[in-house]
Amino acid sequence: MSVIVTEFVTLDGVAEDPDGSGGTATGGWAFRHGPEAVAGDKFRLGTLLETGTLLLGRTTWELFSKLWPGRTDEFSARLNAARKLVVSRTLTDVTAWQNSSLLQGDLLETAEHHDGDLIVIGSIGIAQALARRDLVDEYRLLVFPSLVGAGRRLFVEAAPADLRLVSTTAVGPAVLSTYRTR
Repeated sequence: MSVIVTEFVTLDGVAEDPDGSGGTATGGWAFRHGPEAVAGDKFRLGTLLETGTLLLGRTTWELFSKLWPGRTDEFSARLNAARKLVVSRTLTDVTAWQNSSLLQGDLLETAEHHDGDLIVIGSIGIAQALARRDLVDEYRLLVFPSLVGAGRRLFVEAAPADLRLVSTTAVGPAVLSTYRTR
């Protein structure tokens, strides 16, 4: 079992609002590089979408539940078919996106005892909570050549750590870097 965090990140470390849907002053930085920069399986999740469980926060799930269900390309079909676990204190209905269920119980307890891989997509707060508890096994960061100066960063108040670089690959204008924590 692994916990894998996937994030779009700017060169200066901002992970917030890559598509601009959050309405932040600096949002939309990933999409300024064109739709092909963010389309498809940029994080190389492959069969993890079939065997693992996506772990999504409310905001990310709400955005994705409007975006992905109507798409039918191969990647979208795999993402739509994936199991999804939604972390929310306010949602009561997650039927808008197939195979979604609300997390029952504590996030950290669930991550520690989950059978199978958990894949965090976006959901910065969840990624940070898991990292604070040293539960993240792998980071897949798609780093875009943008400097935005302000916004939520993935690694805030992070404990000192030395990660092991597993791979780095140019993906259009960005670089996908995969790091293991153990």
